[in-house]
Amino acid sequence: MRKILPLALTGLLAVSACQFAGGDDPGDEAHRLNTMESFPLHAYVPDATSRDGKAVGTAQWILAKRCMVRLGFTGFRTLDIRTVESTYPVRQGTFMGGGKVGDDSPYGVDDPGRAAEHGYHNVVRDESAGQPMEWPADQYAALTGTFESRDSHRAHGHPIPAKGCMGEAFRRIYGPEPKPAKIGGVRLSGYYSLPVQYWYQAHKQARKDPAWKKAEREWSACMKDKGFHYSDPDQASTDSDWFRGDEPSEKEKKTATADARCKLDTGFIQAVHAVESRAQKTAIGKNEKALDARLADDRRAMAKARKIVDDAS
Repeated sequence: MRKILPLALTGLLAVSACQFAGGDDPGDEAHRLNTMESFPLHAYVPDATSRDGKAVGTAQWILAKRCMVRLGFTGFRTLDIRTVESTYPVRQGTFMGGGKVGDDSPYGVDDPGRAAEHGYHNVVRDESAGQPMEWPADQYAALTGTFESRDSHRAHGHPIPAKGCMGEAFRRIYGPEPKPAKIGGVRLSGYYSLPVQYWYQAHKQARKDPAWKKAEREWSACMKDKGFHYSDPDQASTDSDWFRGDEPSEKEKKTATADARCKLDTGFIQAVHAVESRAQKTAIGKNEKALDARLADDRRAMAKARKIVDDAS
């Protein structure tokens, strides 16, 4: 998801600075809470950067390589899996772009210094992830099962499996995909759609909470004192002016700096995170059986992935 989850999935009771006297700095606490890992439901989303998570990625490519050879791409016999681990195919000629608006945190900018430099163009690349690799159109279609209008759905006379060789490989590891879910009018499919669905619902509920509304009002009043008029942080970060270029304007930098400073000064992140975490804990309590079953499926898949990797070694 820009965030592995939709932007709408971000979320938290106003905590005054005095509560931190003799404890953590409010800024440090805000930074800690402004991560996906800080939420209860994150425990149900496997970590792709963990040892087991990386094993799944490697196993997927091992199986996808065999599938591509089966489809007639004989050059894949000599593909070194190490060159593609932790990557997902990109179609050749796809514009990857430079700076983009947004970042990977649930509540947006929270560092005034960084905001002053980058504005809302605050994307942080995961250094542990591999660089995207481009593939020719026919190989990309076979790998992903994603087609443009003139692409063939066959490769060297062989039908391309659903979601391509990468999709087939993932099904070999995880089993059949769960039924798609709909959240916010969007059809969500995949093996982690269940926790994402509960995350979205908890976020939607949390935003209606009076404590969340109060945090937004305090943030907005702080911004107004600095000369900026936005009702909430989402409105500020998605201002259409920021999408007009790859580099942040001076206006964007000043707005983002004020945004981050007001989040820290009003305790916005601590406030809304508390509300959203509470909503997630309620969701977990109501759906614990289904979520635990999802975790059991993950454990089985990771064990299968490790065996595939070991057998190929």
